[in-house]
Amino acid sequence: MTCQTDPAAPRPFNDPFDDDKLHEECGVFGVIGLADAANFVALGLHALQHRGQEAGGIVSHHPETGFNSVRRFGYVRDNFTEESLMKTLPGPLSIGHVRYSTSGSKGQTAIRDVQPFFGEFSMGGAAVAHNGNLTNAVALRRELIARGAIFQSSSDSECIIHLMARSMGKTIPDRMKEALRQVEGAFSIVAMTRSKLIGVRDPLGIRPLVMGKIGDGTVLASETCALDIIGAEFVREIEPGEMVVITETGIKSYHPFEPTRPQPCIFEYVYFSRPDSMIGGRSVYEVRREIGAELADEAPVDADMVCPIPDSGTPAAIGYSQKSGIPFEMGIVRNQYVGRTFIEPTEQIRNMGVRLKLNVNRALIRGKRVILVDDSVVRGTTSRKIKEMILEAGAKEVHFRIASPPTIWPCFFGVDTPNRDELLAAKMTEDEMRDYLGVTSLKFISIDGLYRAVGEKNGRDPARPAYYDAVFTGDYPIAPKDMIEKGFQIKTAAE
Repeated sequence: MTCQTDPAAPRPFNDPFDDDKLHEECGVFGVIGLADAANFVALGLHALQHRGQEAGGIVSHHPETGFNSVRRFGYVRDNFTEESLMKTLPGPLSIGHVRYSTSGSKGQTAIRDVQPFFGEFSMGGAAVAHNGNLTNAVALRRELIARGAIFQSSSDSECIIHLMARSMGKTIPDRMKEALRQVEGAFSIVAMTRSKLIGVRDPLGIRPLVMGKIGDGTVLASETCALDIIGAEFVREIEPGEMVVITETGIKSYHPFEPTRPQPCIFEYVYFSRPDSMIGGRSVYEVRREIGAELADEAPVDADMVCPIPDSGTPAAIGYSQKSGIPFEMGIVRNQYVGRTFIEPTEQIRNMGVRLKLNVNRALIRGKRVILVDDSVVRGTTSRKIKEMILEAGAKEVHFRIASPPTIWPCFFGVDTPNRDELLAAKMTEDEMRDYLGVTSLKFISIDGLYRAVGEKNGRDPARPAYYDAVFTGDYPIAPKDMIEKGFQIKTAAE
């Protein structure tokens, strides 16, 4: 396989605004049956850039040149647009991955950690791109190394390749089935062989994966917005626990895992997915707007305007405004062009923090009672800075309304969350958080209100929750074995 890397490439600037968010996991995209498939993959990855800005990679296969790979740090737009580069990725079959590190060496990613990963097997090569996190990867890795495996990366995803290599399955899909039966956690996978595109979703369906059609080609993607960018038609979601094997002559579906009750991640609706995507047959935008309406019912307040903290708070703010009758205003403007630093990030520039990305519309805010709507509060550092900016602009009152319940527990299923002792809501009551943030009032949507907004009219059933919601409840559908081994304590009955 020909592989091009660029370890010296500059990386995106991680400003303090983004550092105080729950980071998206990764995005995957694959195409079969289209000439120059890698070009479509690059476009799809561009649409999924919100799911990972750290690095990206594309693998393609051509019958004459075999497998080819390009891996780069940084944004898709900066790395996969040159015609000369894309010509190195020929063929009608290609997969790609955009990454935010949820395992491995966070903050010091090596090019070897950038997916897709590739392996040569007796029946030919295969590449794998994984969105999610394996909760037993440490134990698997330890066992595989003891049996002679040589790992090239620090990523949990590489375990899948090594498990496939040790399988006695007669085909690569068979080997993948056997490998994935040994892993635990969340995985939505797009993989490829010389002639097949493969999609797999874990039995709980924690991470999304969809299928589309464009001409004679078939597409797999993390979200429907990535189908839209290439003009593909949405066909269906890959079911929880399903494997699809796609060739240019047809699609075969398998269910290789023990059946279980699905629990897709509810935070996809709150923040991770793009608002123009569809999940579970529902518009993400409409769900977020409904979250805002529920929040207006649960936490009304007399004020002059509703302002979103852009961009993720905007749909909920619209819903809050529509339900409450309080005018919606763009009191905060986001600089869409903050990516890489435009100047050297000295300490003085770092201290400017959120101001690099957000600016207050002073003429609009002055003398007003302002409701600020955001998707979540994690550490609270950004919320405090935004409040200070609003008060400096002359606001009379600042009321925070949060479009998710308090984030009390870390996620181990493909989301980068701080340690529990860094989560503000794990250390403070709502009133204590209000005082810490220095706002006039602070209210979160209830867990039942969130469930109503996503279509569960009776709220959350504690005995059978319809969604994976551990960051709010501490109810992990799978015990995070690796973290428990490291000393993490799961929720007790008292909690």
